Amino acid sequence: MSPVVRGLRGAVTVESNSSEAILTATASLLERMVALNYVDNKDIVSVIFSMTADLNAVFPAKAARRLGWKHVPLFCCSEVPVPNALEKCIRILMHINTDKLPEDLKPVYVGKAKVLLEDKVKG
Repeated sequence: MSPVVRGLRGAVTVESNSSEAILTATASLLERMVALNYVDNKDIVSVIFSMTADLNAVFPAKAARRLGWKHVPLFCCSEVPVPNALEKCIRILMHINTDKLPEDLKPVYVGKAKVLLEDKVKG
């Protein structure tokens, strides 16, 4: 199979709205997503970061730049404040060039964000 662009999802919750908490959690999540799915950094097409409205201390994309992802297009956005939604959550949608099938990609959900994976599996 020839490589195609596929989406790889991940999410993590943080304890506080601080730059350190957001950047540490985001970097850890990015590293886990790449390692678990054997993604070569050169195959990362782009990354979209979203955060719940209660997180605004720093752009999570800064964590990717600190990891050396200098030429990867990054985009940050704020999520719609849905009542009773998971709080202090950072979500990632990483686009990668891969020859893997969608069902072979392993999403990474950490902390309280694991409930989002349960919704994905049920749906």
